[in-house]
Amino acid sequence: MPIFLGNLFQQLYNIVDSLVVGNFLGKDALAAVSSSGSLIFLIVGFINGIFVGASVIIARYFGEKNPKDLSIAVHTTIAFGLIAGIIVTALGMVFSPWMLKMMGTPEDVLPNSIMYFQLYFAGGIGIVMYNACMGIFQAVGDSRHPLYYLIIAAVINVILDLLFVAVLGYGIGGAAIATVISQFVSAILGFTKLMRVEGEHRIHINQIRIQPKMLIKVLKMGIPTGVQNSVIGFANVIVQSNINSFGSVAMAGCGSYSKLEGFAFLPITSFSVALTTFIGQNLGAKQYERAKKGARFGILTGVLLAETVGIILWIFAPVLIRFFNSQPDVIEFGVMQSRTEALFFCLLALSHCLAGILRGAGKSTVPMIVMLVCWCIVRISYITIMVRLIPDIRVIFWAYPLTWMLSSIAFLIYYKKADWLHSFIKNGD
Repeated sequence: MPIFLGNLFQQLYNIVDSLVVGNFLGKDALAAVSSSGSLIFLIVGFINGIFVGASVIIARYFGEKNPKDLSIAVHTTIAFGLIAGIIVTALGMVFSPWMLKMMGTPEDVLPNSIMYFQLYFAGGIGIVMYNACMGIFQAVGDSRHPLYYLIIAAVINVILDLLFVAVLGYGIGGAAIATVISQFVSAILGFTKLMRVEGEHRIHINQIRIQPKMLIKVLKMGIPTGVQNSVIGFANVIVQSNINSFGSVAMAGCGSYSKLEGFAFLPITSFSVALTTFIGQNLGAKQYERAKKGARFGILTGVLLAETVGIILWIFAPVLIRFFNSQPDVIEFGVMQSRTEALFFCLLALSHCLAGILRGAGKSTVPMIVMLVCWCIVRISYITIMVRLIPDIRVIFWAYPLTWMLSSIAFLIYYKKADWLHSFIKNGD
């Protein structure tokens, strides 16, 4: 539940930019901000996948009560995060204009999009270091402190958004700066707390360094998830490019829907992350039956909550989209997408929860392969072919539920056929 609430506040402070920009700057500025998710995930997703691998390693050592290796893993993770933050900053600022043009961003939206992305990625170190610190907290079972820091960051972001955009008139750049400042605050709070905690996961400045053997373990566990995130991000960029071809109104409407869809991801992400940590800790502590019970409970709860959010979104889509922009054509696109996808959130949740369990058991390659095939190859192939045959934007929307269904079937077949728990007990780590 703390992870759920933390993700809720993160989603709220992601959505504030769109609300403020859409209401004070208009649909073109809203289109520039709302289309940001897929490109940001493409650049940041790989690094965040590495941190998932790090959290599995840290959770395993925590469950084993292995303080020496736990400390090495924590300090290696922080050192990697600092280096990765610099790389993300450079890549985001340099390549954002080129990538936005490659995505077919309309000319009337492009200048604002470039400004927003470059300012956003100027805070790349803050984005990456927050995720590094959050992964460490969650790996040792502390999901409360990331929640506190996200609440603080969310409040700061709301205040600064209104100040910079509505009061001072800084435009779309003000929204980006507000987000960057709030992300740095959450990163600094998390890092400072880790320097003060009692326990082997405490950070000591003089011990922050890359330990090659530990980094190899982290990368071995995290690269499959990072690759998975990147290919999903790439597929979503292709999807966004096709949406862009329908104009700025479609971008604004679909972008507004994507912000609302983020609320459906709250239970999905929460239970997927919790399952990865829970499975990792319990397998490390040799609590195998407890791991199985937790897996069953996590799947059931994640699926039910996600579908509940989907039903609510399906019913109230017209009202919710209107919060971002009141133009009828923008609302029409947002409602059309929500009414196509929302009732299938149960499939998305099932895929993510099963993937989280397998990562916690050390089988991160399986989710990577399933999602590479279903969410990248199949999705891109379907859209590329179908949009040319049927030039209707609803063809793009249907790509999501169809590929969620395929990945759920693939995961269920593997989960039932392969005894992942027996395999872990037999092979150790």
